[in-house]
Amino acid sequence: MPKKVREQGIETAKRLRAAGLRPTRQRLELAGMLLSAGHRHMTAESLHADAVAGGIKVSLATVYNTLHQFTEAGLLRQVVVDASRSYFDTNTGDHQHFFVEDEGTLIDIPGEAIAVSGVPAPPKGMDVDRIDVVVRVRKTVT
Repeated sequence: MPKKVREQGIETAKRLRAAGLRPTRQRLELAGMLLSAGHRHMTAESLHADAVAGGIKVSLATVYNTLHQFTEAGLLRQVVVDASRSYFDTNTGDHQHFFVEDEGTLIDIPGEAIAVSGVPAPPKGMDVDRIDVVVRVRKTVT
């Protein structure tokens, strides 16, 4: 195993442990795909297809479970576009999204580019965790 690959695996394992997750083989492989390539927006199906194409033996159910575990641990952010479509975002910082309807893709909007006003006070005993804005766009027809 090349030194760089081994070092990335060690760093990924440390990151999983720091998030409270046991670094199983499948978690390490999926985390390596997700977290080593910069900011990405993936569906469970697209990550599963990439994993299978890369020779990783993993079920779609395991991919879903792992993505939800990573989200709960703060490694990913889930972006719900509609009732049947969710994306998992490796950028967990302050930002919003354009959703390109024609392509089914997300584009990051810097957090400071959108201001949300008039947010109602949350119910008693609750705090606002975050506000998600998805701006739906289509390619201009010329």
